[in-house]
Amino acid sequence: MKQTKVSLVIGCSLLALSNVSYADTEMKFGGYVKADVMFSSYGNGAPDSGNLSRQFYVPGTIYGTEGNGKEVVDFQARETRFNFKTVSDFDGHKLSGFIELDFMTHSDGNERVSNSYSPRIRQAFVSYDNWTVGQTWTTFQNPGALPENLDFVGAADGTPFVRQAMVRYTNGGFQLAVENPETTVNQYETATRVTSGSGMVPDVVARYNFKSEGGSAISVAAILRQLNVEKNVGAQAVDSSEMGYGASIAGVIPVGNDDFKFSATYGEGLGRYMALNYANAGNLDASGEIQTISSYGGYAAYRHWWSDKWRSSVTFAAFEADNDTTLSSDAVNSSSYSGYINLLYSPTKPLTFGVEYMYAMNERENGTDGDLSRILFSAKYVL
Repeated sequence: MKQTKVSLVIGCSLLALSNVSYADTEMKFGGYVKADVMFSSYGNGAPDSGNLSRQFYVPGTIYGTEGNGKEVVDFQARETRFNFKTVSDFDGHKLSGFIELDFMTHSDGNERVSNSYSPRIRQAFVSYDNWTVGQTWTTFQNPGALPENLDFVGAADGTPFVRQAMVRYTNGGFQLAVENPETTVNQYETATRVTSGSGMVPDVVARYNFKSEGGSAISVAAILRQLNVEKNVGAQAVDSSEMGYGASIAGVIPVGNDDFKFSATYGEGLGRYMALNYANAGNLDASGEIQTISSYGGYAAYRHWWSDKWRSSVTFAAFEADNDTTLSSDAVNSSSYSGYINLLYSPTKPLTFGVEYMYAMNERENGTDGDLSRILFSAKYVL
């Protein structure tokens, strides 16, 4: 009863603030509950409990911890998420708001007693006709082309994957956005990551979404960004800017009742936009100038429906960075790949049980590597 009253008060307050009648506004709660059990084997020793790699596969986190055991099991419900959306007709204009939270990536909880983790903002934006302002998926990424994997990201090596604040204009299939800039480079002659939020130029992204009568949905995107570092890096005073760029194609192609999903991306200075920032956007040279790093990656996934309740996906993803080790170090990340195969069962549409096997390999320029084998069992209920 108390929860009903609180929900009613919140709903009435939102409507009063927006000055829109209830008949003109649609409000919807959504999200899902997801529980995972992961049996993992790390070739060089498992990271400690609570490490990001123990939550989902992140390229660059599987090199292992010397002295630790290799096999571990993790139970979690941290991917569970919820969202709230409103859509209003305001004087003939479409006004909508969206906020979404989950519990991933935090290390503020523990597995000793309560397994309590703070919620984090995934998305928070408002749209008014053709304009979107707030935090959501980067325009450079096509989230609709991600494969249906049980791992949190799935195909992490081969996909652009960023959520950030932006201003986006959409007209039909065309999208143009200015987005939050952030630069990551390697310190001169080291593998140390330098992160910089300096600079006044936002990242600029353009994308076009194609749809065919046969059901295919393909997007092409391009990005232009300024890499900027203005800070002391060690004993070096750095004040440097360089341009980076990239292009990506992604899509979904129906194959009878099945579908084929793919993505391919290339760029100079892409850095954090690819493979969860497995490689940086550039190197600092001896003079403190930024030299961009070229990188490319992609994935291919085929989903087969055995029946209306059973389905499987097979996915392969890969990433490669062209590092100049004379400027950084041979300890920087070089290449990564991962493969997935799963079997999913939905006895009713909102409920899915599944099992997935994945294998991943990461390698540095000096030849050191880390590998991960994981069997993941999952139960998911869509609200």
